[in-house]
Amino acid sequence: MLEVNELKKTYAKKQALENVTFSLKPGTSFGFLGPNGAGKSTTMKILTGIVKADSGSAKLFGKDVTREPDAVSKFIGYVPQDITLYDKLSAYDNLEFFGEAYGVSGKELKQRIHDVLTRTGLLERSKDIVSTFSGGMKRRINIAAALLHRPKLLILDEPTVGIDPQSRNHIFELIRELNREGVTIIYSTHYMEEVEALCDEVAIMDQGSIKAMGPLGDLLEQYGQNSIYLEVPGLTELPQDPDVTSFRKEGSGWLLETERSAAVMQRLLRQASQHAWDVKQLEVVRPSLESVFLKVTGTALRD
Repeated sequence: MLEVNELKKTYAKKQALENVTFSLKPGTSFGFLGPNGAGKSTTMKILTGIVKADSGSAKLFGKDVTREPDAVSKFIGYVPQDITLYDKLSAYDNLEFFGEAYGVSGKELKQRIHDVLTRTGLLERSKDIVSTFSGGMKRRINIAAALLHRPKLLILDEPTVGIDPQSRNHIFELIRELNREGVTIIYSTHYMEEVEALCDEVAIMDQGSIKAMGPLGDLLEQYGQNSIYLEVPGLTELPQDPDVTSFRKEGSGWLLETERSAAVMQRLLRQASQHAWDVKQLEVVRPSLESVFLKVTGTALRD
């Protein structure tokens, strides 16, 4: 459905993108994960035709996004990071404007506005001025505007920044519903839990390039490492174990990293029996996307 090959982009001698390459099958929910300034937004703006790449190509259904922007735009719904609404207009008037910009009009547009307002939970507020809306409501109207022409690819750039938990949950459910209906999703964020909740494939971007990419489970298996959580009241020192690569205090217990969790678990159980430990908790903890992210991009602070 989407083929992106070796995209490069430079701003004022700063390399924003370096050989970004990936492809998507229809119905994928694809997460772009990376710190601020990683190149996520630039990639999305190139896909939507807002920005031109210095080199490389991007094709949607075989059509070049740069050479055939009109043919491509009808397939794409874009939700930018910044709110793009007219504050002095009502929600309905905003959607009417954006719908006509997409080439939808008349009775069909009225029906689609009704549909997207219903899906975003804002039908009863359709005549209210947008400036009176909360941040979460504005985000939902922003998404509604991108759905009016019923796109096959929905691109969302940090759509939950600064919103309340209820709006965030509603947006999540809407994205899942759209994906179940066959809409392909590209979801950009730096929140690990959002990618884990919504995406089946992930690309980790940093400093303008993709550092790791693949199905979420494969990335966790390739870069992550199982841990064991042990909680024993009063235990101030852990017995040495050749299969434990590192350990640290975690809450009221200890977190031990290992590639041989079963063997380490058995030895801990023997230690617990021999020393009559009062074990409150002992469990294997699966790798987290956050640990994968830090392993791929490093832990150094970069502003």
